[in-house]
Amino acid sequence: MQWRTCLSSIYPLFLLLSEYLAPNFGLMAGARVGVSYGMLGNNLPSKADVVALFNQRNIRRMRLYDPNQDALRALRGSNIELMLGLPNVHLRRIAGSQAEANTWIQNNVRNYSNVRFRYIAVGNEVQPSDPAARSLLPAMQNIRNAIVAAGLGNQIKVSTAIDTITLAESSPPSRGCFRPESLQILGPIIQFLVHNRAPLLVNVYPYYSYDDTPVIDLNYALFRSQNPVVFDPPLQYRNLFDAILDAVYAALEKVGGSSVEIVVSETGWPTAGRRKRGATSIDNARTYNQNLIRHVGNGTPKRPGRPIETYIFAMFDENTKPGDEIERHWGFFFPNQQPKYPINF
Repeated sequence: MQWRTCLSSIYPLFLLLSEYLAPNFGLMAGARVGVSYGMLGNNLPSKADVVALFNQRNIRRMRLYDPNQDALRALRGSNIELMLGLPNVHLRRIAGSQAEANTWIQNNVRNYSNVRFRYIAVGNEVQPSDPAARSLLPAMQNIRNAIVAAGLGNQIKVSTAIDTITLAESSPPSRGCFRPESLQILGPIIQFLVHNRAPLLVNVYPYYSYDDTPVIDLNYALFRSQNPVVFDPPLQYRNLFDAILDAVYAALEKVGGSSVEIVVSETGWPTAGRRKRGATSIDNARTYNQNLIRHVGNGTPKRPGRPIETYIFAMFDENTKPGDEIERHWGFFFPNQQPKYPINF
């Protein structure tokens, strides 16, 4: 998760569990969920212990931000479905050479034939001003070519993860549209996703939208509103998560991406640290994530009944992560592998 700024004009806009994160966890039928495994900590369990914890808690999907070889070895035979990241720092190299892309896939995918790769996330929250922005689509194309050449084209989808700063407008959701500068990069990528029947990965953080926008009610951000809050005839919205997703769907429709599904590649709520309005607490994190897990099987008002594949951020607090204190407090588990809080259904 990179630091993101949410503009007040954006009614702004993620790693979810397919099971509970407490001793009584059980599978949530229909909800396709996973958890992000970040490694920016000096006190975290071994990679093998982390994979064992995923299995113990019946968390069946994982997002990795880079091809850590110890983690990939630990995932062998685990039956955990994996979203594997290709970091931004490698985009230029991969974009510039099909041979480099082939080698990356050989070293990090083909060498692990008993790992269940689901997605390759090429780049994370690449902004138009980033030096590697022009390399993003060519890198995706080269990785896709390498996957097809490996005979895995029907098994592994290639995409990229965006954040909601790409939206120029999102309130009400039907007015969702991409910023012109973002669309210069995203437009061709969306056509790539359409052609390859791949989803768009979107990092969705109602917490930041709430924190940056004084008019947003906390109950709306935490899935606690009993009545509709946003009216977008004929649709109504009781939670910010749905409103954000449908704003991105509306933006996709405006640029020929109606067939593109969204996978929430990050979402979550921090338990400590403070930015503007606060609301960081264990209770609010538990409430958001518990309600999210209950909700994702239902779809959004715009796409009802279509479960939302979602990944909650994150498995652990990461005590060496740079940035403000809040960045280090998103985990479900302490380094000793005990849950920070239970989630009950």
